[in-house]
Amino acid sequence: MLLPHLSRLFATSLPSLSFSNSSRLLSTSLMSVGAKASARTKATLRGVVFDMDGTLTVPVIDFPAMYREVLGPEAYAAAKKAGGGSVDILHHIEAWGPQEQRRAYEIISRFEQEGLDRLQIMPGALELCGFLDSRDIRRGLITRNVKPAVDVFHKRFGIMFSPALSREFKPYKPDPAPLLHICSTWNIPPNEVMMVGDSLKDDVVCGKRAGAFTCLLDETGQYGPHEDLEDDLRPDFKVSSLVEVFTILESHFDLAPERAQAV
Repeated sequence: MLLPHLSRLFATSLPSLSFSNSSRLLSTSLMSVGAKASARTKATLRGVVFDMDGTLTVPVIDFPAMYREVLGPEAYAAAKKAGGGSVDILHHIEAWGPQEQRRAYEIISRFEQEGLDRLQIMPGALELCGFLDSRDIRRGLITRNVKPAVDVFHKRFGIMFSPALSREFKPYKPDPAPLLHICSTWNIPPNEVMMVGDSLKDDVVCGKRAGAFTCLLDETGQYGPHEDLEDDLRPDFKVSSLVEVFTILESHFDLAPERAQAV
C-alpha cells in the first residue's frame, strides 16, 4: 500500500493509462523482446559450399543415357533398382579392372565434354554469389565432375570458388571428406557451413554426414514434399530455385553486416 503523499505524487506525475493502452504497450514490448530473442537464436553461417552440375549450372548432361552406355541396359536397370532410383556410377567403376575403367571413363568424358559445350549458368547463381560476397560468406565447390570442367566454369562465368574440389579429390561425395576438407581449409566448423546441391544421395548426405546445414535444390519437384523424405535424407531446407536461397539465408541465419558502399 502506498503512503498518501506517494499516492498523490504518482497520481500527478504519471500519465493515466487505460487498460487498452496498457495492453498495447505490453503487446509491443513482448513483440520487441520476441524479435530480439528470435534474432539471438538464428544460426551463424560463415560459408556455403555448392555442387556444380545441376546446381550452379543448368543440367545438360543426359546421365541416364551415359549410365546405360557405361553399364549396359540390363546392368543399368539392376543398379537403378538397387539404388532406389539413383546410380552411383563412379562407385561401380571403382570395382572394375583397368581396361574396363578406361573404357568407362572415356564414355563419361565424352558426355561431360558435350555438357561443357552447352554449359549455362543457373538462374540466380551470379546474384546469390554476389550476395554471399557482400556478407563476407565464403564460397566453395564440390563436384564429381573433372577439374578441367571446373576450370571452364570459372573462366566462362567469371566467378571463383575456393576451394573447388573435383572428383580427383577422393573420397568424393557422398563421403563427407571433401566438405570437411573445405571447412578445415577455411578454419570454420561444419555447423557454420551450408551444403547446397540437387542430389539427395550425394549433396545432402555429404552435408549431413559432415554436420553442416543442407539445402536441396529440387527444380522439378522430383523428390516430392520435404516432409515425406526419409530422416537420413531429409535436408534442412528445400528450394525449387537458387533465388529462394536468399530468403532462407536471411530468415534463418545471423548474417554478417552488408559492406558499406564506397562513396
